[in-house]
Amino acid sequence: MRILVISQYFWPENFKINDLCLGLRDRGHHIEVLTAIPNYPTGKFFEGYSFFKDKDEVWNDIKIHRSKIFSRGSGGIRLMINYFSFVFFGSFKAKKLKRNFDCIFVYEPSPITVGIPAIVASRKLKIPYYFWVQDLWPESLTAAGGIQNKYILGFFHKITQIIYKNAEKVLVQSQGFKDYIINQKTDPEKIIFYPNSTENFYKPMPAEPEFSEKLPSGFRITFAGNLGEAQSLLTVLNAARIVKEKGFSEIKWVFLGNGRQRQQLEQFVNEHHLSDVVTFLGAYPSADMPGFFAASDVLICSLKKDKIFSLTIPSKIQSYLACGKPILASLDGEGAKIVEKADAGYASPAENAVELAENAVRIYKISENERKQMGNNALQYYRKEFEREMLLDKLILILEGKV
Repeated sequence: MRILVISQYFWPENFKINDLCLGLRDRGHHIEVLTAIPNYPTGKFFEGYSFFKDKDEVWNDIKIHRSKIFSRGSGGIRLMINYFSFVFFGSFKAKKLKRNFDCIFVYEPSPITVGIPAIVASRKLKIPYYFWVQDLWPESLTAAGGIQNKYILGFFHKITQIIYKNAEKVLVQSQGFKDYIINQKTDPEKIIFYPNSTENFYKPMPAEPEFSEKLPSGFRITFAGNLGEAQSLLTVLNAARIVKEKGFSEIKWVFLGNGRQRQQLEQFVNEHHLSDVVTFLGAYPSADMPGFFAASDVLICSLKKDKIFSLTIPSKIQSYLACGKPILASLDGEGAKIVEKADAGYASPAENAVELAENAVRIYKISENERKQMGNNALQYYRKEFEREMLLDKLILILEGKV
């Protein structure tokens, strides 16, 4: 097949769609990507790119059609300008596409407006588009952006309905998304559960000095990902404070990644004298994560307490499972259910620092063999439900119209 992928984010930005495109390419399919100038998560254009440097390029035999965009910057207004600039410039770029494609695959981790260039491309090329929902809109505007204005929410609700209505199929990364999308007047027959997998390099491996030496000594609980408000990391730091006050200073909390909330988190650590038990290592390439995970005792995933997050499966869950490590989950709904169903660790309600602290001490106190069994359970569950090659097979059948 000749597949056009539309995503506001793509390499060198670090998103799951990068690996999915490589997987489709490895299966012999011709892949091209319509995307924007990279500027996530820093809000600034990556080195070598600018508003006036939007030339098309090739990455791993995948042609990338670069659209202009205004960078994210900081603040809600700049973010909305960023979203709508891709609608405008991305749609303009879509109109210029001339190659023959069989279908369009749209990746939507936010914003929903990525569907508008897809509609333009679909009509221009006279081919269907398949829309992969990672975030629910307009719900995510309230959950992650704090927007309550009924006119803004109503506007995006209407856009979302139009995008889903025009899609050939609506793929959802979580079973919990289905009812919400059906309530947006989407035909239930169009909705297909299609979860995230993870890159092949996420796998169990022995702990190596290259990574373990970067971590503090002690019992290591590691978080990897964006340090943002949605991750509710102040809950994790409050749990760290409680655990330390209980006398378990050998339990160390490690944060890999960067994000808008990092400065606030570091300030909390300083104010509560947690620098001896909390470490911020900054961002590393995704390919390094399995090494850091192997050197850790437990991995942690947390989200805010909100309806939309209870319906979501955080993509890091799949990466954690694939590496065969025990998991602490500080979240509600679908993600917590997976950890518990897999018997891969302990889950506590979102934003409940007390129960998270109790689970941290609990998982520290059990035997190493029990934690090893949790890790084995995690890996087996991943292979059964989220294995990469299995999900690639399913996606190809969907795009061929066989599912």
